[in-house]
Amino acid sequence: MAFIELSSPSVLARRAVLARRVRLLVAATITYNVIEAVIALWAGRAASSTALIGFGLDSVIEVSSAAAVAWQFSGRDPEAREKVALRVIAWSFFALAAYVTVEAVRSLVGAGEAEHSTVGLVLAAVSLLVMPGLSYAQRRAGRELGSRSAVADSKQTLLCTYLSAVLLVGLAVNSLFGWSWADPVAALVIAAVAVKEGREAWKGDSCCAPNAALHQGSETAASPAGCADGCCGTEN
Repeated sequence: MAFIELSSPSVLARRAVLARRVRLLVAATITYNVIEAVIALWAGRAASSTALIGFGLDSVIEVSSAAAVAWQFSGRDPEAREKVALRVIAWSFFALAAYVTVEAVRSLVGAGEAEHSTVGLVLAAVSLLVMPGLSYAQRRAGRELGSRSAVADSKQTLLCTYLSAVLLVGLAVNSLFGWSWADPVAALVIAAVAVKEGREAWKGDSCCAPNAALHQGSETAASPAGCADGCCGTEN
């Protein structure tokens, strides 16, 4: 079956467009997470909320992950920098999992009770709306480009969506019913997901083959068997 050569002008032009899109999405992710981190850390200290503080530190970790992808795509040959970028993303997942686990255990054994935080509730709700869109857009561009690091970073952003939901439920339940155990239990689940995603990023399993989606009409791009995780195919 015929396919377009990776060196053809149309494919090179498309790769340039996708690389530029990834850079813009990464810049947007970094900007939002810096703002999110400042607000969450401030609100967390004000309310003595380990969940909010952890959420703020997660935003700091996400900035490091997005910065790794930005660094990768700032060079002339992004693929040459991909392994280092994946290592940074993987370690950011592991660090997040470790912190969330420690803080969750501390909360479960009664290290302190958080107060009501209106700012925290609003921040969690806004993040729950913003993060899925950013994650989807970056994952779609990363898959078509065949960039493992871009897809891995999109998973980091998606993980923030889960954490936003956990934070929102935890703060709401704590405010309404005083069930302080709900947030740390859910956080332990998120920590397990973070470890899984970190392992995949470390192994480079986020994408099957670089630029496979650009082989338009090829059996590799069209066949599910050629890419079990769907990373190499185009988005529907």
